[in-house]
Parts: sequence; structure tokens; C-alpha cells
Amino acid sequence: MKDSINFQFKTLKQTITIGIDLGGTRIKGVVVDGNGKILYQTYTQTNDGEGEVWKAAIKKTVDDLNKNIGAENTAVGISAPGLPNKENTAIAFMPGRLEGLENFNWSDYLQNPVCVLNDGVAALVAEAKTGAAKESTNAILVTLGTGVGGALLINKQPYQGSFNKAGHIGHMVIDSADDCDVTGMPGSLEECIGNCSIEKRTKGKFTSTQDMLNAYSGGDDFAKNIWLTSVRKLAIGLASVSNFISPDTIIVGGGIAEANEDLFIPLNKWFDEFEWQPGGIRPQIVKAVHGDLAGAIGVACFAMQKNV
Repeated sequence: MKDSINFQFKTLKQTITIGIDLGGTRIKGVVVDGNGKILYQTYTQTNDGEGEVWKAAIKKTVDDLNKNIGAENTAVGISAPGLPNKENTAIAFMPGRLEGLENFNWSDYLQNPVCVLNDGVAALVAEAKTGAAKESTNAILVTLGTGVGGALLINKQPYQGSFNKAGHIGHMVIDSADDCDVTGMPGSLEECIGNCSIEKRTKGKFTSTQDMLNAYSGGDDFAKNIWLTSVRKLAIGLASVSNFISPDTIIVGGGIAEANEDLFIPLNKWFDEFEWQPGGIRPQIVKAVHGDLAGAIGVACFAMQKNV
């Protein structure tokens, strides 16, 4: 099994590809051209926990996008949480969420050629092609949403590692005394800041990170304590990864990154406190350029290369 993706992008001005990012809350769909430019985009609700209704939502999204471009069998990339198989045709392992995702045959279901990629790696592909990591040699990507994803760029190549498991920053341990996450890791970064644990962390006061951030902006002391505790733990996690990967750039994406200064100001402060910085050298921490569409854009680019 190869440890990295072939990442030598070509300029394919006449090629168009559909990218679908299957998130815990929303399904994002895009059509991109050979330069990674978005031609169309769409959003729909995932409705995870209601059986496999999200599969029909993806099919409708693909059908609608195909109609927009006047095509029927456009190559499709699907970005999703979990570990893809070695052929990148399905998610082989995804514990705890998205019933029916594991080993699902997307090509048969959609009647289109389909490539599947982990959502964190897909987001990194987008940032490395046209975004915040375009000039990077070594980079870390962390995506903050329903869960916490991640990916590694090493020597300008996305690194998947053996079993396609590398880069799962969200499952590193921050607090060994805390509850286990979906992979069985105690007190993981995902448990510390992912939207999946917001009700538990706030003792039921908030049902979403956005609600908590709204209260934080309004001066709510309880929300302030929960939020800043979460950001501090994120800084500890990123400093830990930085100390053993030594990146030039750390990219933060996902819906929670839309907190902007409320996230990046305290994150940089605590990162500088915790990371080992000999000679005062440290990586830059930047917001992902492509926002919540990064996974869809990246997997479309990946599928484009696979189908050249």
C-alpha cells in the first residue's frame, strides 16, 4: 500500500468533476474545472441518525449537478469521515456514525465513476492545490466541525501512512481522564472541541458550537470558560503534532474556524506558550482558504486525477 497520493496536478482546462463532501451536518456539492475553480455549488442536510436517508440526498445532489453541466456520467469524488480502502472506492472503516457508509459501492449506486477519500485528506488536497498550503513543503491541516479531522503534507505530498490512517489528529489524547471517543481514545481532541460533544461539555446548555459562540460574544461567562478551555486544548494538540512533524504551516478549517478572531487570537497565544520554538522559529497558523467546501473541492481534484 502506498503511503502518499500521486500529487502531480495537471492543468485540465476542459475537464469537469463533481465533488461531494459528506459531513455530519451538511452535504456539500461542487463542480470544479481542471484548475480547481468552482463552477457550481450546493448544500443539503445530512440527517445522520435517520437511517440511510443521506445516501438519497447525495444521489439527488449528484443528479442535480449533472443537470447543471449537461452531463450524465461525470466522475465523482466523495469526501467522507473514516478510512478509505486501498482502491479509494469506498470508506472501509467508519465507527459510530453514518449508518451504511462502510464498504458501500458508490459507483453502482450513482452510476458514475466514483473515487472516495478521507475528508481531512480531501481538504488538504484542496489547500495544497489552490489554497493556504500552495507554497508549503510540510503542513498540518486540522478541520473543526462535527468531529475533528486532520491531514499531513510531507515534502509536498499528502501522507496517508499504512492502512490510510495517518493524519487523524482528532483522535490524539489530550486528557486521558476524559471519556473515550468513537475510536476508543480517551479524552481526544475531538472530544475537547468537536461539535459532537458540545452538549456534554456544556452540560446541555448549548446544542451547537455556534450557539455557544454567540453566547461567548455576548459576554456569557459560562460560554467563555467552555470555549477558551476547548481552544487551549486545541493549542496543546497542535503544538504536540508540530513538535514531531515540524511543519511550516498549520491550516485550520471546518465550520468552527468561522469563529475567526475568537478562535485564532487565543489559539496563537496558547500555541506559542506550548510549542517548542528553538530560535523563535514557529509555523504560521492560518485559516483554510476554501472554508467548508475544501473537502468537496479536494476530492473533486483527486477524482479528476484518478480518471485522467
